[in-house]
Amino acid sequence: MATIPSVSVFQSIKEAISPSSRNAIRPPRLSHPALPIVLRPLTLDDADEWNDVRWRNNDWLAPWESGDPAHGGPISYNQWVQRQRRNEQRGTDVVFAIEYQMHIVGQISLGAICYGAMRTGIIGYWVDQQYIGRGFAPMAVCLLADWALGDPFGPALHRLEIAILPENTRSLAVARKVGAHHEGLRERYMYVNGRWRDHVTFALLAEDLREGFCARLAASRAESGVAQRLRPDTPEA
Repeated sequence: MATIPSVSVFQSIKEAISPSSRNAIRPPRLSHPALPIVLRPLTLDDADEWNDVRWRNNDWLAPWESGDPAHGGPISYNQWVQRQRRNEQRGTDVVFAIEYQMHIVGQISLGAICYGAMRTGIIGYWVDQQYIGRGFAPMAVCLLADWALGDPFGPALHRLEIAILPENTRSLAVARKVGAHHEGLRERYMYVNGRWRDHVTFALLAEDLREGFCARLAASRAESGVAQRLRPDTPEA
């Protein structure tokens, strides 16, 4: 026999689907002393630089780009930023520029944020093709995860999801580098490049924080760097 949900459960569901201003997100500037990138909110002043980076990478990003099958009308950069501010106020989405040496080199977002009994969100990211191979994507994921899961001034979520197309080997490598839990395949999970596509899903949990995702990534990078320096270029005689 089914049990009747308690009032608190109903309240949690209501809060999850109808976030109020008390869930408002105030995205800060995120950094770590051992990592060379910064995450920061995009502003109207970033229009020229963001447009240059994003559209210069259009062909590079097209195979992985999700979209709306209802084909909503295009919006300007200014309208998009204004929508970001509204979504932050509602607590449903937040978008950060990935910045390296004062230049935008990509973007990372936390969307579909759910509160109440779930407290979860979905991570999406892209990096300028010119900067691929420097580890910026896993750095950005770790900065975002430390803030979203552990910062008392962040959204205080419990679970972050990363959904990746099976053939996107670079993103699969990012999930492994940050220590995300492999959860399996979701069939026809997201609309990408004109059709519903299967995705491999991973998760980062608040219980995984411990010393912090950034601290572990920085330690791993340091160990890899030492190992690379110690590896001889040619076999010993």
